[in-house]
Amino acid sequence: MPIAIVVIGLLIVVGLTTYATMLLVRLQKQKKAREAAISAQQHAIKERQQKILGDIRYIAQAMIEDRCEISEGVLRIAKLFEALALTERVVDDFPATYQHYELIKTHPILEQRAALPKQERMRLDLDRMKSESHLQQAILSEAKTLASFELKPTH
Repeated sequence: MPIAIVVIGLLIVVGLTTYATMLLVRLQKQKKAREAAISAQQHAIKERQQKILGDIRYIAQAMIEDRCEISEGVLRIAKLFEALALTERVVDDFPATYQHYELIKTHPILEQRAALPKQERMRLDLDRMKSESHLQQAILSEAKTLASFELKPTH
């Protein structure tokens, strides 16, 4: 009888050890899968960020080469920095761009603009053109910097 109890006890210990080992292996697989998913997500975020930064550089270069109007370029660049949640980090680096953006960001476009009375459209155009004229050289200078913009690491 004592041998049977020892054998049963050994079988229980072996069974529990096997079960614990299976759980540990499963936990390790889940941990590796989670780390791989996090790594893939971080890679996708970096790729998206680099694509948007490439778009910013392209628009800035188009502004320099006069292939893009200043207001349109400023609006697009500011919106792209917003999409990257970088506005607060770059606003001080590009003051003329953001000064002009603050003026034009609420201007209606497309159908909303067409729906405005002619006098209102003319007033908005005059405000925009005055700002463009006043800030043009500073914005184009900032566009030269933006054409080769690289994101600085934060610490």
